Amino acid sequence: MTEQARRTDRPVRVLVVDDHPMWRDGVRADLEADGRSRVVAEAADAEAAVDVAVRERPDVVLMDLNLPGLPGTTAIRRIAERLPDTRLLVLSASAAEPDVLEAVKAGASGYLLKNATGAELSEAVQQVAGGEPVFSPSLAALVLGEFRRVAAGGDEGEQQLTERETEVLKLVARGYAYREIADRLVISIRTVQNHVQSILRKLQLNGRYELMRYAIHRGLDRDEPE
Repeated sequence: MTEQARRTDRPVRVLVVDDHPMWRDGVRADLEADGRSRVVAEAADAEAAVDVAVRERPDVVLMDLNLPGLPGTTAIRRIAERLPDTRLLVLSASAAEPDVLEAVKAGASGYLLKNATGAELSEAVQQVAGGEPVFSPSLAALVLGEFRRVAAGGDEGEQQLTERETEVLKLVARGYAYREIADRLVISIRTVQNHVQSILRKLQLNGRYELMRYAIHRGLDRDEPE
């Protein structure tokens, strides 16, 4: 059963991270209005976000970037490394190119601006939980252009992948969670994570999301692993 299929039979569990309590209340109301999402925890700063995420293991972390203490991108990177099956969706007032690209490179699966409607936010959480990237329309072209640039320079690194790393790359492209990859290849989750880190290093990519986009760009998601 795929990760997306597992999540459709229950509300998506969400951690909301923002330093403004009234904003968190509004986001909670928007997400829980249609019953498809449930806010299981909140955090007011980046460091707390990491701790709460590790404790609660939500399906989606919905977070601002402009937070007290640690940079939001640092929290994204730490959560992505420790919870590879948790999706990260940025909800920010900033549409600045460096903020968007750094968030994605750190491991964010999507980036919405705070002028999104409640319905748009609710739908974005569902899509991200199901493994789909989501971006505000004004940011989509920016992110796609960056991934095309990254993918265009990856041929040399791809030739360095081992047979097992190629198998893992194909399964990542097809949307399998690390646990599912481990089961299919009869290896441990830690081994899968080690393979992914090796692939990222060889392809000069940053995070699982970039890796998935790279693989899809090359059509690897259409290859059934042996």
